[in-house]
Amino acid sequence: MIKICSLFSGSSGNCIFVSYNETAILIDAGVSGRRTEIALEGIGESFEKIAGIFITHEHSDHISGAGILSRRYKIPIYANTATWTAMRPFMGKLNSEHIRHIEVGEIKTIGDISVRSFPIPHDAACPVGYNVFIAGRKLTIATDIGHMDDLLLANLEKSDMILLESNHDIEMLRTGRYPWPLKQRILGDRGHLCNEMAGQIVAHLAQCGTKRFLLGHLSQENNFPELAYRTVCNALLEKKINPSKDVYLEVALRDRSSNVMYINTGA
Repeated sequence: MIKICSLFSGSSGNCIFVSYNETAILIDAGVSGRRTEIALEGIGESFEKIAGIFITHEHSDHISGAGILSRRYKIPIYANTATWTAMRPFMGKLNSEHIRHIEVGEIKTIGDISVRSFPIPHDAACPVGYNVFIAGRKLTIATDIGHMDDLLLANLEKSDMILLESNHDIEMLRTGRYPWPLKQRILGDRGHLCNEMAGQIVAHLAQCGTKRFLLGHLSQENNFPELAYRTVCNALLEKKINPSKDVYLEVALRDRSSNVMYINTGA
């Protein structure tokens, strides 16, 4: 049985837990080591099973806890060369054995878990999302997305579960208190994905067969969970997809763990 949980999701920190059999990984580690420990304990897990931390990009909400966790628990950190160059000054002293590389498009296998990175459009050195392959199942983590294109969509399709960004409501962002340059950054092609676009993508993927969705990386200032959820539900309903029966849809919150999701592999 595959076990997945978003421990934290948002601009204040991101961390996703995935496990199968006796192997587990984290995707990003953007909160303190202690908070991550407590979150893992809350879902009945510990760092004994964590065999690797996979970093999507170098922004602090994705890496701030990675260095301390690597040192404390002797966990390898995986990222591409450009991301390592950008984040290395913020990681503290690391054992060279724990500095691992996974280039864009490359697959790394740890135990029964295989991870493949794919490019995403965001204002970082070389940002990526990850496909996680376990026993014939495909899980996808894709946040910090400025826009959707055919290549990115192809990496999302045929997933059994997706954590997809639903960062902001466009009207809330435009009328909110953020300075105009920051608004332009978020709205730009290398910024963040809005609720409306997330809804369109979820509806398309649901039509293609994906049944489990987590909406993540919500803005604290320009969104709220009920709005993101309702917007995506409306997009599903427009495609005659019942969000309470035909798919599983949940919002991953910034300050607490999501519900634990289990996926049967049939093995």
